[in-house]
Amino acid sequence: MVEIKTPGEVDVMREAGRVVAQALEAVRERAAIGVSLRELDEVAAQVIRDAGPKPNFLNYQPRPAPYPFPGVLCASVNDAVVHGIPNDYRLVDGDLVSIDCGAYIDGLHGDAAISFVVGEADPADLKLIEATTEALLAGVAQLVPGNKLGDVSHAIGVVGRRDGYGMLADHGGHGIGHAMHEDPHVPNEGRPGRGLRLRPGMVFALEPMLIAGGRDEYRADSDGWTLRTADGSRAAHVELTVAVTEEGPRTLTTL
Repeated sequence: MVEIKTPGEVDVMREAGRVVAQALEAVRERAAIGVSLRELDEVAAQVIRDAGPKPNFLNYQPRPAPYPFPGVLCASVNDAVVHGIPNDYRLVDGDLVSIDCGAYIDGLHGDAAISFVVGEADPADLKLIEATTEALLAGVAQLVPGNKLGDVSHAIGVVGRRDGYGMLADHGGHGIGHAMHEDPHVPNEGRPGRGLRLRPGMVFALEPMLIAGGRDEYRADSDGWTLRTADGSRAAHVELTVAVTEEGPRTLTTL
């Protein structure tokens, strides 16, 4: 069942989302050559703690996971697409970093992700990040009452595939609200005019994950969490939490 949020619940999610955006911005500012992923996790943890919400990644353990997630952030570097554990790895010049973060207030969640390059950027990495962001915004634009979920997925996929990029298999966006992951699953490709009809009060986390090498396949690290591209090419991941409203899409995870 897809939960419809009240305007008041959406407002609470907006406050949680604002803190998520603040944490991501603080992490982006702190990220530099020589800084460890664990240090970035501590930056986000401090922002969330100071603002009052609770982190929703820390100790999260969905059914397939071997143990609770040990960080406030997912920190994925280069060929790591998503779910990277913030460890003692220190950033080097040219690393492509994807950071995913979430927080909740009164049981209502916000979830967002950004990708950026540390130091001197390879133009190919910037193009990959730009395409991933464009795919996300194309999906967001379809979150209006009366559209179908397939319209959202189709918009993301058209942009994602346009330049020959792969899209992480078996993964996509999701509903969000009283749980970090709610129904429905939101594929990053789909057929327009198909699926769930969008209604005001529905809230989704959209998150395209593009792979530079053009393949969709991935492999899991021995840590049981990190997913890496099968071909070793780089990946980018961006995400926003967005509410469907009568006035159009309302993004909840921005500053």
